Amino acid sequence: MELQKQKISNGVNKPKIVYLIILVMLLIGNLFFATRYSAVKKELQEIEKPLEIQKINEKVLNFTKFFIEKVLKAEKEVDFETRLKLENAVRDLGDQEVLTQWQKFVDSKTENEAQQEVKNLLELLINKIKAD
Repeated sequence: MELQKQKISNGVNKPKIVYLIILVMLLIGNLFFATRYSAVKKELQEIEKPLEIQKINEKVLNFTKFFIEKVLKAEKEVDFETRLKLENAVRDLGDQEVLTQWQKFVDSKTENEAQQEVKNLLELLINKIKAD
């Protein structure tokens, strides 16, 4: 009788041990994948950083080129549609400092004041371009 109880108790313990081993293996697997995920995420952030800088630089350069073509090289007054495109382009940069300088240029009362604000705007735009 005691031999049967021992077999039954051994039989009951084996599934518990198997479940415990599976649980430990799953925990180890989760830890492995969590640390791997963390490392890959950090690596991805490092890769995306230069890409974001490149996007910002491209926007700044495109706006600067458009501004030079449509405003500085203009032989007549800049029309409403072009001003609207310029306004949208400067807002698309997402830079409050550039937008503030743009407003100073737009709100200029005299030609001399406008020329000074254009110089300030172009200087600011060039300073916004970052090296990778």
